[in-house]
Formats: sequence, structure tokens, C-alpha cells
Amino acid sequence: MPSLQTALPPELANNVLRLYKECLRRAKYVGHQQHNTALLVEMVRQQFKKHKHETDPDKIQKLKDDAARGLINHMLYESEKMS
Repeated sequence: MPSLQTALPPELANNVLRLYKECLRRAKYVGHQQHNTALLVEMVRQQFKKHKHETDPDKIQKLKDDAARGLINHMLYESEKMS
């Protein structure tokens, strides 16, 4: 299965820290609109924290793909809302 990260800029897709920061940024944006910022930010933090000691490259790739999929889905949702 091809990686979903090809839909994201390479500097974001290849760097877990930047991916984490982008996920937090999106959580804050969505949370501000829905008035539940703290909850969404904490959910993102918990997911990254839960897997911070993962060493299996395949599992890490899957987790990065899942995070990228979440970002892509949100971007698609926002673009549909605008049109």
C-alpha cells in the first residue's frame, strides 16, 4: 500500500516532530471553532505520547500514515466547506 504521506509536503511527512506540531495546530484550530480545544489537543498529545517508544519501522510508518490521513481528511473537509 502506498504511503499517504505523498499528499503532504516532504518536510512535514518525513519529520515526526513537524507532523506532531501540525496535528496540534489543526486540533487547536478545530477546537477553537467547536469550543473544545483542550480536549482535542489532549487527544493528539495522548496518541503521540502512547507510541513515543515505538521502534518498529513498519509500525512507525503506519502511525505516521494515520496522522497524515487525519490531516488530509481535515484539509479536504475544510476545502469542501469553503466551496
